[in-house]
Amino acid sequence: MTVQELNSLLGLLTSRPKPLDPTPEMLRERFDKLADFLPSPDDLIYEPVDADGVPGAFISAPGADVSRCVYYLHGGGYVIGSVATHRILAYDLSKASGVRVLSMEYSLAPEHPFPAGLEDAVAGYKWLLQSGIAPEHIAIAGDSAGGGLAVATLLALRDRGIPLPAAAVCFSPWVDLEGAGESMSSRADVDPMVQKAGLLWYTGLYMAGGDPRDPLASPLHGALSGLPSMLIQVGDCETLLDDATRLAERLRAAGVPVELDVWDRMIHVWQLFAPILSEGRDAIDKAGVFIAGKLK
Repeated sequence: MTVQELNSLLGLLTSRPKPLDPTPEMLRERFDKLADFLPSPDDLIYEPVDADGVPGAFISAPGADVSRCVYYLHGGGYVIGSVATHRILAYDLSKASGVRVLSMEYSLAPEHPFPAGLEDAVAGYKWLLQSGIAPEHIAIAGDSAGGGLAVATLLALRDRGIPLPAAAVCFSPWVDLEGAGESMSSRADVDPMVQKAGLLWYTGLYMAGGDPRDPLASPLHGALSGLPSMLIQVGDCETLLDDATRLAERLRAAGVPVELDVWDRMIHVWQLFAPILSEGRDAIDKAGVFIAGKLK
């Protein structure tokens, strides 16, 4: 690990003044500016799509296999984030796995609370199947809230009798909207990005009075049997560490093959910062190898 890279990133994240009384619009703009700070590759291929009414884009590195796909759901607490904020991560994942990435612009709260985003995610996946890509040639992936949404989407697909993808990858997944994990307090002093009060603010906007323990919102509480093999990556310096570890435990108990990959000193969705952090590149490369092996 390059300590200088990590320290520079932590300095960047902690130097940005946080709004005292944030609105979704303020936080969306803040996320956009952070994403624009990262250098974008010159050879990124971007193809907008309309996936049965849900906007998205195929993002790929040159030479990516178009017959196979990673179906990607971005993070942002179900309130912020977009295809644009995650375009570099999608590109990096395409380059590492050798396949195209379909990144989705699912509906966000508070304008569109639960289950609107979930229904968009299901619709986009069904569109991908209808486009001619076989489920065994698809991996579903996501980060943070998008990681939780990926697992929730698998539950919804399974329960509706829709063929499941071959594999799943979750980066720092948020799967417990109540924030009940012990790491919410034990890692609070070292996590520069996610704190319980802010997390519960996102929960309130997303659930709009609904039950935060609903398995399609907090898939940690769902019946997880029958899901595809999953890779979970999480940092040791995350308040969401226990979301990942508890999810892995419950997947194993349900008979689902799972690889839990805990990275020393890493922060929330460090893969997003791969252009300036070698650990981000290493983690994405490992995820790419996992995906390529499952989509053979």
